[in-house]
Amino acid sequence: MSESSSRSAIAENGYFLRAERITKIYSDGTVALREATVELRPSEILGLLGENGAGKTTLTKILSGLLPPTKGRVVSPRGPVRFSSPREALEFGIGMVHQHFALVGTFTAVENVALSQERPFAPLQLAQTRAKLETLMEESGLRVPLDVPVEKLAVGEQQRVEILKVLSRDVGLLILDEPTSVLTPLEVDELFRFLRRLRDEGKAIVLITHKLKEVGLITDRVVVLRKGEVVGDVRTSAVTAEELAQLMVGKALETRAGRAVELSTDEIPAHARQRGEGKQGPGVLHVEGLSVAGDTKPVAVHDLTFDVYGGEIFGIAGVEGNGQTELVEALTGLRPALKGIATINGRNILGLDPRQIYELGVAHIPEDRWVLGLVLPFTLAENAILGVHRWDEFRGPLSILRWRKINAHVRSLMERFEIQATGPSAPAKSLSGGNQQKLIVGRELAKDPAIVIASQPTRGLDVGAAQYIRDILVEMRDRGRAILLVSADLDEVLALSDRVAVMYEGKFMAVARPEELDREKVGLLMGGVGVGGKA
Repeated sequence: MSESSSRSAIAENGYFLRAERITKIYSDGTVALREATVELRPSEILGLLGENGAGKTTLTKILSGLLPPTKGRVVSPRGPVRFSSPREALEFGIGMVHQHFALVGTFTAVENVALSQERPFAPLQLAQTRAKLETLMEESGLRVPLDVPVEKLAVGEQQRVEILKVLSRDVGLLILDEPTSVLTPLEVDELFRFLRRLRDEGKAIVLITHKLKEVGLITDRVVVLRKGEVVGDVRTSAVTAEELAQLMVGKALETRAGRAVELSTDEIPAHARQRGEGKQGPGVLHVEGLSVAGDTKPVAVHDLTFDVYGGEIFGIAGVEGNGQTELVEALTGLRPALKGIATINGRNILGLDPRQIYELGVAHIPEDRWVLGLVLPFTLAENAILGVHRWDEFRGPLSILRWRKINAHVRSLMERFEIQATGPSAPAKSLSGGNQQKLIVGRELAKDPAIVIASQPTRGLDVGAAQYIRDILVEMRDRGRAILLVSADLDEVLALSDRVAVMYEGKFMAVARPEELDREKVGLLMGGVGVGGKA
């Protein structure tokens, strides 16, 4: 079928692609999708919602050629289609930006994008790829270093490379999985303007997100999945955020912190915002004159001084790649500092290894749960004792592990933190993202820490799982623990924090109470512009 006749067929049928009664059953018996039917239309942005494990990723993997359906079919105006690989789907005109990246770490951004477009036995077109990327960065507002190995880029910068990689292909259907999770408000606005332009040019766009506010801002239609089934297919203008949340979880969302689905600083009690104000002397965590080198910069953290006190959440907002990762790694023993002081309850931690720091009462929720948080092939039991496997209760004579006590410990974590899994012997890779994060949080908080260092703790989680993690952080704060929260989710930082620092190029642009800031002010600070307009 020619391109012109294909466009005619799409116009006549009104859809670019249609998934009809898709069922997917994995080899272990897990039913990921049940008779799911979804229509993807040109000139439309479709929001795909659902809790972790609802089937969103499975559906998009089937549409993009990564998985075959067990039952059902995918139909285009040209007739039924069945892709045996992502390359076939790309050639058909379907591109997907995955939440977990598919990049070659030692290659630069230019090389990764060129590699995704290479043909057998043809040299990489690096000059043409660079020119196209420079144009795309200007149009979309998504900027990345083009000549640095991507393994040395921050997670947010790697995500931008993934987005640019797919945008560089002239696709008719663009699927984006949590594309805004590490972008600033300004970058989100620029990306949304670009997506609207693609929509107006006739592209079909699918946006997977857990941010209900974004659904209202950018989508034309919303499909909601719950336990593998389509439970809602509605025009965005005809539904509220509360109704969407109820469709996702099957009931009205209730939280122990008593806050609504969309966080707002107005909902935080005034007395909670005063924590950390006016306190004298060093906090549980005291940092003074700290400088840290980066992988791509001689100095990623510049002469930082701050305290985190017991009973407060100290939040750090900022675009990823501005020193947050290096700061957290220095405080948890994963990266050496160039100079400065960092103490936990008066004990210097710089130069100590992670185990020694953890023994001082530090819990670390890392930004990348797959790389630093879990060993995915390990079981829940094995992952649950990482870092605490030397505890006497888990070790017998000759350091033999006491598996009965370990399994009992894991079951208590599963109950306390509502971890959905078949049991302690289930591999961590079999859990949804939300349950993987709950496992990490449960393991870290079981140490009864003096301070929790939480980096991007709710990234990629559904509404219910994200709120659960936030509630736990608030609970720990209320029990007198010190919380250092690093998050690219601006609403999260403003809603949870008692004090907020805005970080840009390794420095704090401002430290203030949440009610002294708004999204516009923070957006300017995150971009390196002072509230008064000075850079």
